[in-house]
Amino acid sequence: MSQRNPLAETWRWAWGQLTSMRTALLLLFLLAVAAIPGSMIPQRNTEPIEVMDFKDANPGWDRILEPLGFYDIYTSAVFSAVYLLLFASLIGCIIPRVGKYWAAVRKPPPKLPARVERLPVVAAGQVDPADAGALERGAAWLKRKRYRIRTSEEGISAERGYLREAGNLTFHLSLVAVLAGLAWSNLWGFSGSAIVVEGRGFSNVITQYDDFNAGGFLNTDELERFSVRVDEFHAEFETGEVQRGAARVFDANVTVTDAAGQRAELMTVNEPLMTAGGTQVNLQAHGYAPRFTVTDGNGDVAFSGPVVFLPQDGNFSSVGVIKVPDARPQRLAFEAWFLPTAVLNEQGPHSVFPDALNPEVYLNVWFGEPAVETGVPENVYVLNTDGMEQVPGDDGQVLSARMLPGAHMSLPNGLGSVSFDGYDRWVRLQISETPGNLLTLIAISIGVIGLTFSLYVRPRRLFVRVVDGEVTVGGLDRTDAASGIEDEVSGLLEAVTGVSVHNGEAQSTSDNEEPSA
Repeated sequence: MSQRNPLAETWRWAWGQLTSMRTALLLLFLLAVAAIPGSMIPQRNTEPIEVMDFKDANPGWDRILEPLGFYDIYTSAVFSAVYLLLFASLIGCIIPRVGKYWAAVRKPPPKLPARVERLPVVAAGQVDPADAGALERGAAWLKRKRYRIRTSEEGISAERGYLREAGNLTFHLSLVAVLAGLAWSNLWGFSGSAIVVEGRGFSNVITQYDDFNAGGFLNTDELERFSVRVDEFHAEFETGEVQRGAARVFDANVTVTDAAGQRAELMTVNEPLMTAGGTQVNLQAHGYAPRFTVTDGNGDVAFSGPVVFLPQDGNFSSVGVIKVPDARPQRLAFEAWFLPTAVLNEQGPHSVFPDALNPEVYLNVWFGEPAVETGVPENVYVLNTDGMEQVPGDDGQVLSARMLPGAHMSLPNGLGSVSFDGYDRWVRLQISETPGNLLTLIAISIGVIGLTFSLYVRPRRLFVRVVDGEVTVGGLDRTDAASGIEDEVSGLLEAVTGVSVHNGEAQSTSDNEEPSA
């Protein structure tokens, strides 16, 4: 007698546990639980600015969440492990069932039971013993009802409802296809975002992104070639007392250039732009980009153009940093607050409405010796004041300025000047490519169809025996929630005998045992 291999036995047991329906349901539940933090905590791939704000506002939680990967939950090791285990569990669970179903479909209906009268629902009648067409009439009726039949000298066995298991298997196979589609999108897709100032554009190259998350198999040198120019942005807000300040219009006129040529498009929040190659561009957020001109102490224009400011509240009070490292003889930098509808009262300067009805800028000025270029990238929204100090103002206070559009201010000590030239608007574009979306959509649609079949198709068996003119018809439902079998038993009896069966002729027996073969 051969000895069992403990390793093989352990593997067989582990595989059996993984491919059980209970394990698949547990993994599906764990996958749903693992996705909950992604809906509660901002994610880097979709909300990079919100992640920075969350980290600043919650340093205690950040020390816990960052090492655990909660800002990238959908690409974390835990989420990926549950995802892959669920994928393996479903495949291992479905494949044997497909084989069993195929064998069941090829088999004929079961043999006629020895005692039809012991079936759960039974009806009896009489025919002329010389009537040779009784069983033929029953077979014809069963075929009209889409039963598969098996005939013998004494009677007929019939069965239908094979589509129930087919629907069930289709539903589970569609889940595998959904997981495959999601994996396809995650491995070969990408998502990123870029802030584009009104009047400027974006080209789909990796250096143009503010943040970029790519699948493991994506070649970033082969991104689709296209560009989007933001020609004009429109934003309108509610001015009434109810929901004052709520956004009412949020869209942009853009010019798209891709493989299909150049065309004008209107982008809105709920209508993403699709390029010729299938890349999706969404209009995600907006804000203000005040324009400044900075002249250094030598009289040269050291900076000129718009600067992206980040909104801090619902009234679009925004903060930004103007860095002028090329100013000479001293480099300059400005911390600034842009208020679209500025009000100065006992609360200090603040904005009372998100639209630019009374725009103002408040500035603090920094200066220092020219710094050595290191090539190390810096956050454009954060000012590093190492080696710098604030420009002094009157009465020993640091210099602060309040400026209206068109205002010009000379800096003391021959440091130069700054002017507030006006403002533009910026939009944040989210660019993504998810090649598995079509597969996922098709799989979900097919899965819904399969689920419908598994819920509404009723597996049922009918049997009819004719012996010496005695007709016995029995029926057996293979689902607990089925109904209407009494009518079908009566209908089959009527077809065989040729006599109308009164209501109640088909009776449910008290003995619900399975019939013997």
